[in-house]
Amino acid sequence: MQKQQLRENKMKKGLWALSAATLFAMTTSVQAKQEICVFDLLGKAGESYKLIEEWKLASKTWQGDVELIAYQDEKKAEQDFDAGKCDGVYMTSMRARKYNKFAGSIDAVGAVTSNAIAQKAISYVLDKRNKSRLTATVNGEKYEVAGIIEVGLAYIFVRDKRIDTIEKAKGKKFAYLHYDQAQKTIVESLDLIAMPSDISDFVKKFNSGQVDVIAAPAYAYKPLEISKGLANGALFNFPVVNITGDLIIRPGKFPANFGTQSRQWFINKLPSNFAMVQRLESGMNARKINLSNEDKVRYQKMLREGRMNLTKQGVYDATMMNVLKRARCTVERTNFECTLSGE
Repeated sequence: MQKQQLRENKMKKGLWALSAATLFAMTTSVQAKQEICVFDLLGKAGESYKLIEEWKLASKTWQGDVELIAYQDEKKAEQDFDAGKCDGVYMTSMRARKYNKFAGSIDAVGAVTSNAIAQKAISYVLDKRNKSRLTATVNGEKYEVAGIIEVGLAYIFVRDKRIDTIEKAKGKKFAYLHYDQAQKTIVESLDLIAMPSDISDFVKKFNSGQVDVIAAPAYAYKPLEISKGLANGALFNFPVVNITGDLIIRPGKFPANFGTQSRQWFINKLPSNFAMVQRLESGMNARKINLSNEDKVRYQKMLREGRMNLTKQGVYDATMMNVLKRARCTVERTNFECTLSGE
């Protein structure tokens, strides 16, 4: 009887030691530092990087222990994330589409035409009701969208101010981001020559005259010196696409419920995020081509048709197209498309 009691005591101690060891292993795995690859054209001096720095500090309250690695080469940030060198990555949403098609479709061409619509769209997307859509498994690996940052509406810049309609741009060279098939499709549908480019060199091509037309947000205007290509040029005061950045994480590397708390933090930051965008837009001193309302509607219809075709082809997520239409029609209730079906 006494021997049996000793055996039971030893067994209990063994089980306790095993449980303690397991608990310790679990705790230490969660508490290991999480490294985030952060792309910003301006590196640590960029506004997006600074916002991610604020997020890093806030993440401590959700038991995060985050280290940031700055990149000015987006492709390298993507490659290092894919190679497992980082537990998360911040990059443009269109490049991050492969990790989450829903969130990666927020930058669909022509889908967001004002800052008010952009802010509404991001708040809708990050809403708790979309929690399941913001987690996806790709090639057996789980990814989660932990936040979205507004970079800004992209406007058309032309080297020749006489190109004051889309029709006059036919046959001209347009620098598109080579990893976004949607851009190439739309550019070619408008009878422009699509020139594959990267986010690091598309403005250089414009300024040197290798291409005639680009689309870029105010974020890039001064840092990349777009004005150098505008001696005889101008910008169309009509946004063709909205640029955002996605923060993608491997949720298994972070504490439980981290993504939900992170997304709420980004929602709370939207007002200051958009104040930054508007400040940068007010600093664009380029000659402007102001389109008539008739031309704006005509271009919106052209982009809508292209967007719907890309959704049918599986490039864009259909649910996201519904979300974006709801954002547009909440802000602009009299918009021509609000009574139309199809998105």
